[in-house]
Amino acid sequence: MTDQQNTAASEEKAAPQFSLQRIYVRDLSFEAPKSPAIFRQQWEPSVALDLNTRQKALEEDFHEVVLTLSVTVKNGDEVAFIAEVQQAGIFLIKNLDAASMSHTLGAFCPNILFPYARETLDSLVTRGSFPALMLAPVNFDALYAQELQRMQEAGEATVQ
Repeated sequence: MTDQQNTAASEEKAAPQFSLQRIYVRDLSFEAPKSPAIFRQQWEPSVALDLNTRQKALEEDFHEVVLTLSVTVKNGDEVAFIAEVQQAGIFLIKNLDAASMSHTLGAFCPNILFPYARETLDSLVTRGSFPALMLAPVNFDALYAQELQRMQEAGEATVQ
């Protein structure tokens, strides 16, 4: 090989790579503690959403990212239903610096998983005989930036 071919080959190996390997439901739950009485009441729901992500390094350059959506819907003071989905994905990610890897795992991957989690949650709720629950899109980049800022402020506070 010539020097030019060696350089091209090494640049190709060092190029960032990202590939979605698999999307799956890791955990799923639904509870309607007040049914069937809740169906006979006037429907004036209040919705509380808890959103969480976590990631785990697997073998070599594979990573699992899990997006958890937990929804509690109350009708007045009574819990109508609680639904939770853990939507997971396995991603092949290579040749990223630490900051880019953190952003990819903390914002980009959850952004890919969210539509699947939202659809799964909506389907689960309608199977429970409740009105469809279409969650609004989430800005994972903004959430990631807020979390970074919070961590930096906490780090600075412990140093001072």
